[in-house]
Amino acid sequence: MVAWVDTTSMPLEVGKRNSNVGSKEKAEEFKVAGDDGWRQPSTNETEMYSQWASKQRFHIGDSLRFEYKNDSVLMVDKWGYYHCDLSHPISVFKDGNTVVNLERPGPVYFVSGDPDHCKNGQRLMVEVITPHRSPRQPYMDASPAPAPFSSAGSFSVVQELVFLYVFVTAVSINM
Repeated sequence: MVAWVDTTSMPLEVGKRNSNVGSKEKAEEFKVAGDDGWRQPSTNETEMYSQWASKQRFHIGDSLRFEYKNDSVLMVDKWGYYHCDLSHPISVFKDGNTVVNLERPGPVYFVSGDPDHCKNGQRLMVEVITPHRSPRQPYMDASPAPAPFSSAGSFSVVQELVFLYVFVTAVSINM
């Protein structure tokens, strides 16, 4: 099955890539939190990193630049992010100017290497998405959808129902 995806009517965010220009998209480097950089948020800014990330679109191939002083960046799993657990980081960065490449889709979690900073909101979760297709690029479905009432599908359902009936009957006889 071939379906055509037309992205010409999709809105384009200012400063973001335009999928309508050329077939190959350019990777983008994001400076974490913009001019604020990677720092402990003040009392009134505890959501600054989640707010910043919610305004961005991160694609595979993009990168994050962390700029910081007297601190570090830890890439952690989901548990480490939500509990500020620094005991099992995936990666540790301490150079003050760290670039992390986003290589696969899904969430990626970062926290400060200082547990108090993390508890005060210095943590970042980004959701990485796959690149957009260029306009009118065919989308090939991996496998055709089965017919709604195909005989193969009906047969396996019937088999499961017969097995369930026999199992329930056998259990009730043995009771």
